[in-house]
Amino acid sequence: MRDHHHIRREIGIWIVFFIGALWLSGITAVPLEWGTAWLADLTRNWPGPWHAWAQRSADAVAEVAARHAFLLYGTDRLAFAHVVIGIAFFGPLRDPVRNAWVIERGLWCCLLVLLLAFLWPPVRGIPFFWRCVDASFGVLGALPLWRVRVLIARLEHHRVPAP
Repeated sequence: MRDHHHIRREIGIWIVFFIGALWLSGITAVPLEWGTAWLADLTRNWPGPWHAWAQRSADAVAEVAARHAFLLYGTDRLAFAHVVIGIAFFGPLRDPVRNAWVIERGLWCCLLVLLLAFLWPPVRGIPFFWRCVDASFGVLGALPLWRVRVLIARLEHHRVPAP
């Protein structure tokens, strides 16, 4: 029973971490103008293509915000989607075994992030190094979800059948 409690606790920690990271990454899409300007400033002295891309992005967002601010509503909706997706992970917090499918769905979504990061961006002119940054969200998201899936399998193995 103690092992069961420890496994459930670790599952909860990883899921809460995943939800928090998902929400944080989504919410950063709301202050887009400020965030891209901050990134451009932060990367000013970085070697390689980082600053040029960050500055180009900040300039583009500032121009859109000045002339067509309503287009930024799309990133507000992106933030909202991250929050809604995070809420789906409340189920595995309550009953990890019964809601293991949510974790598996999350793992598939993380895999799809990799496909999206490398297949579509060339059409939009996104540089390769930034595609790698985007892809890292799929990899970093999959790590805690994979751990949770392993822990759920342990719970399933230790599950005591109902009388």
